[in-house]
Amino acid sequence: MSELTTKYLRAEKARGTSCRGCGLRPAHHKVLEAIDRSGLTLADIVWGTGIGCSGRQTYATWKGDTFAGTHGRVYAMATGLRLALPPEKKIILTVGDGDAYTIGLQHLLNCARRNVGVTVVVLDNLGYQSTGGQYSITTPEGSVTDSSPRGTWEQNWAGQGLDVLNIVKEAGATFIARHTVLEGDAPVSSIAQALQNPGFSLVQIVYPCVSHFGVQTLGTRSVPEVYKWFESYPLSTGILWNSIGSRPEFSEAFRQQNNNIKNRKQDV
Repeated sequence: MSELTTKYLRAEKARGTSCRGCGLRPAHHKVLEAIDRSGLTLADIVWGTGIGCSGRQTYATWKGDTFAGTHGRVYAMATGLRLALPPEKKIILTVGDGDAYTIGLQHLLNCARRNVGVTVVVLDNLGYQSTGGQYSITTPEGSVTDSSPRGTWEQNWAGQGLDVLNIVKEAGATFIARHTVLEGDAPVSSIAQALQNPGFSLVQIVYPCVSHFGVQTLGTRSVPEVYKWFESYPLSTGILWNSIGSRPEFSEAFRQQNNNIKNRKQDV
């Protein structure tokens, strides 16, 4: 275990559940690096998890306060917590591509619309790998998967001018970034910036799956071969949108509205 996992994660959970060669464990570590760089402590953060591979890897690993929600509900739970917690408390949500962009999309968009003060880290392995390797809306077109034995043919939301992060931007998010897990310090830097945003932030980290995507789509379980393909996978990465401070944060606006109503009653 690294110094950071010892510092922040429960000993019995720190190893995680990801398969051999999976990029999820290093992606999880990128979040810890960003927390450490930001000077945040266990008491400063409440960590929520979604479902799928990302949920199992990060569920109840944080030594501090944690919670879990299924099928997109983690955003609604985080919204309630944001109203109940002091503004300086940070809320981090680690979710998968399904929990963010398909079954959980409506909840995610409402969280962005309200500009709720949370940092959503989408850990995207290019498919529904935890249930056998079915294709998702971020799976590269033409991929052979458990649910597309002749290759995917539907337009996805990750290429050819269609990008789900554009939808998240239009919904009202005030910070959006995308990186691969192989980009070194870049995802750490973006997550650290996201944590400083009082409003809604989303950072997508794309990582390789060896057990399903590697075997089914690439025809190999060789970790070096899967990672070599992954390095050449074309993605628009970096900070894609930054409008921090352009909109009031939800809980702040909520409290202001309450004060306005109280003042009106006093004036009557």
